[in-house]
Amino acid sequence: MATTTVKFNKSGIAKLPNDKPVVYKIETAGGKANYVGVAKRGRVKERLNDHLSEGKITGAAVRIEQADTIDHARAREQRIISRMQPKFNKQGK
Repeated sequence: MATTTVKFNKSGIAKLPNDKPVVYKIETAGGKANYVGVAKRGRVKERLNDHLSEGKITGAAVRIEQADTIDHARAREQRIISRMQPKFNKQGK
């Protein structure tokens, strides 16, 4: 999976690829995951901008991992949430 990290702001999000489904992690300045989610192909920037504008999830950076399929991304998301238990993810999802 290709991985990219940018600042969690509008200009950083604008630099991200939008051509494949992704697993994304919104991270603190220290690199700890605050939130983990998935976005479908073509909705990556939109989904991250939603989080940014809502202001409920804080972070300094966003790291994405591209996946071949949305199912693959969702499975990866569940493994990461289970292992890391990010602050803003509902546990037991």
